[in-house]
Amino acid sequence: MKSISDLHVKLFADGADLHEMVSLYCRPYIRGFTTNPTLMRRAGVHDYHQFAREVLATIPDRPISFEVFSDDFDEMEQQARAMAAWGPCVYVKIPVTNTRGEPSYDLIHRLSHAGVKVNVTAVLTLDQVDRAMQAVAGGAPSNVSMFAGRIADTGRDPVPIMTDALEILAAAPRAELIWASPRELLNIFQADTIGCHIITLTSDILKKLELVGKDLDALSLDTVRMFRDDALKAGFTIVGESQPT
Repeated sequence: MKSISDLHVKLFADGADLHEMVSLYCRPYIRGFTTNPTLMRRAGVHDYHQFAREVLATIPDRPISFEVFSDDFDEMEQQARAMAAWGPCVYVKIPVTNTRGEPSYDLIHRLSHAGVKVNVTAVLTLDQVDRAMQAVAGGAPSNVSMFAGRIADTGRDPVPIMTDALEILAAAPRAELIWASPRELLNIFQADTIGCHIITLTSDILKKLELVGKDLDALSLDTVRMFRDDALKAGFTIVGESQPT
């Protein structure tokens, strides 16, 4: 099994806790960051611009994606251009459609060819990948975030779909595919095996990195000890069992 340092896929931290982001910035294997309005709300962020300023002041030299939140394409474009001016490492997340299901490819094309680094987000189908690829081809460096975890949630194997997505994006060499919304640590190695460019990782998965390559006998013993310790802490007894003297 590969170690984290041997992976070719780039690990991006996905979250909106500033203290945690700064801590992860100290780890060289974290190559970039992504966030979104849902994560920011959960983290208690109230001032979007102030949060972005603080993040960029402490993490000035790695790619960071911030997401627009308007549902109107003209307003979305204004927000995107304002965000792009925050710094050279900023990627602007543009949802693949608005909430009415209207595609945003024309906007993505305008922004990308105006020099805005876009991150096309909420992508789940290969048709969406293809149309996003056409929109960013020849434009600024870009990302296409395919939500492999949500694909897996529907009972579909995301690996062949992500493999096909990579083949589609090859026609736009400045675009990188993001394996978004992973569900388990194994997804890192799946993404690496197929040659995916980037995978985003939330804090719950990042905490599991220390398990990579761990001896399974040792992990079995740790599990047994956990069950035993929790039973003791809970004070469990079985009716009628003999009690130690």
